[in-house]
Amino acid sequence: MPLLPLDIPPGIVKNGTDLQARGRWADGNLIRFHEDSVRPIGGWREFKATGITNPVRGMLGWVENDGSRWVAAGSSDELHVVSTSGTVTDITPSGFTSGLVRSAINTGYGGGTYGTGTYGTPRDDATTYDEAAVWSLDTWGEYLVGCCRSDGKLYEWQLDTGTAAAAISNAPTSCVGLVATEERFLFALGASGNRRLVAWCDQEDNTTWTPAATNQAGDFPLQTSGEIMQGVRTRGQTLILTNVDAHTATFVGGNTVYSFERIGEACGVISRLGCCVAEGSAFWMGQRSFFQYTGGGAEPLESEVADEVFTNMNRAQASLIWSVTNSLFGEIWWFYPSASSIEVDSYVVYNYRAGHWATGSIDRTAGFDRGTWRYPMWIDSTGDLYEQEYAFAHGGETPFVESGPVLLGAGDRVMVCKNLYPDEETQGEVQGTFKTRFYPNGTEREYGPYDMTNPTSIRFTGRQVRMRLESTGPQDWRVGTMRIDADAGGER
Repeated sequence: MPLLPLDIPPGIVKNGTDLQARGRWADGNLIRFHEDSVRPIGGWREFKATGITNPVRGMLGWVENDGSRWVAAGSSDELHVVSTSGTVTDITPSGFTSGLVRSAINTGYGGGTYGTGTYGTPRDDATTYDEAAVWSLDTWGEYLVGCCRSDGKLYEWQLDTGTAAAAISNAPTSCVGLVATEERFLFALGASGNRRLVAWCDQEDNTTWTPAATNQAGDFPLQTSGEIMQGVRTRGQTLILTNVDAHTATFVGGNTVYSFERIGEACGVISRLGCCVAEGSAFWMGQRSFFQYTGGGAEPLESEVADEVFTNMNRAQASLIWSVTNSLFGEIWWFYPSASSIEVDSYVVYNYRAGHWATGSIDRTAGFDRGTWRYPMWIDSTGDLYEQEYAFAHGGETPFVESGPVLLGAGDRVMVCKNLYPDEETQGEVQGTFKTRFYPNGTEREYGPYDMTNPTSIRFTGRQVRMRLESTGPQDWRVGTMRIDADAGGER
């Protein structure tokens, strides 16, 4: 009988039932699909144990004019910078108003309107939701600028490690974030306590904010029922996302300065760091789905893992969700807390070049892409800063990928599997386990793990089989199309 190829398309499928993922990859961790093969993601090595006490909620890497590189890291109560040599400096502004390490929801006494409901019964919707303190960080030339929602002021740090970051003169207060535009204006988001207001300084002058005939400072209240969450630079525009819709700001000059347009409804971003930009397009996580903006309107992003991600998410800690680009592999990563965690411990990845998804778990609370630094830099909840995509050691975790059920025989026949013919770049760098069933919800039997030889002697019977592949060590393995030698075993 001809060999049965286990030719499984790239991407994880987690929506629907087990059988609906037949013939696809259904689970995995620390793996990616690249150049028609399954392989582990790059590993990591520690760059610096920063000693930052609370988890970092916002990071930025940049280079100053003389070529020196910096990392900025903001937590709920501090702002730090890390130099190229690894020196950590506290630049927390004087008088900074700290915020919550994690979100807090008051569903008990005092959390709703006095006199409503039954005494002692938790309130679900009419409650007070306090977000975690998250930083919005950017550069103004070679200087660092930032704003933390708990504090609301716009700060600038001018590269002097002996001086803390300082409030920008004349800038609005009670803001929720900031973004520097391509035209060298600084946008204050949710300025002066108005959660819909975008205010901007004069061009090239972040200390002039009062509009006058002699400058281009101004402001504009968005026509939205929501509140501004985040602003990012896209190709030729600035994208402003609220929690319900999306708007663009386009520089037009003159007295108007900026033209604003709503480019999407019911597409709000889930958190203040839930959107990032890759190759001029923006990608963000919404309340129940993903979206992209490529220059027309906001578009839903079809996802084969959305049901799993949004069902198994701790929504009470949604403000911790953050995103980052991994441009080397054409990926957008979103990190979020799983349903059983109050801290970020899970991720979902979209490959925007190939259009497929992957999921997994890892402790990272903030980070940025490679570019100014050789490797992507991500930080964990204990304050340890890592160079990502470095070699293939994964902190003791084992990369694996597991398929959905593969139907072995035509006409729902039971098959006897005898041999496996591996397809590896270097044989022996992965091991395989097989799980068989006779019916979709029947008892599952497991065989293996098998060390890969050519052929690998296996022997099991079933109507459908799932294959699990996992690393045997910290190697850069590749797996293509495995094949199984199977014979008909009759009906059952």
